[in-house]
Amino acid sequence: MAGWPEPVERVAEVFRTAGVEARIEELPHGTPTARAAADALGCELGEIVKSVVMVCDGAYILALVPGDHRADETAVAGAVGAQAARLARPDEVVEATGFEPGGVAPFPHLFVAEVLLDKSLLGRAAVWIGAGTADHMAALTSIDLQRLAKARPVDLTQSSS
Repeated sequence: MAGWPEPVERVAEVFRTAGVEARIEELPHGTPTARAAADALGCELGEIVKSVVMVCDGAYILALVPGDHRADETAVAGAVGAQAARLARPDEVVEATGFEPGGVAPFPHLFVAEVLLDKSLLGRAAVWIGAGTADHMAALTSIDLQRLAKARPVDLTQSSS
């Protein structure tokens, strides 16, 4: 197997160290959106995990939400006891995670204070995460995702009703 790009190799090393069976796929046309990723992988939109970097009272928080939902800023702020939350700017995403926007993996990261996992992702046999670049995705169980990301399960999405 040819070597992965450096950001993907960081993710693969976490899998190897933890002894987790995960499948990394390179997608020739990239995955600019969760829908594009689901289409390219032939999976449900809800099986795609979006890694959303938020700034909560100055701290970087990583919210892992299913591709068919949006992270609720109020819910994220409440989960970490912050007054407010906002989406991180592209330069903040890189500073917090070491990954470029569009390729953010849930681990390893640089300056993320806490990782939150939307409860709706629990119990899924397989989920797909960003694996370091916009062209790479990795499949693993939701249990392994929670463990490797050291994520706390909470309700992070707002219902559309």
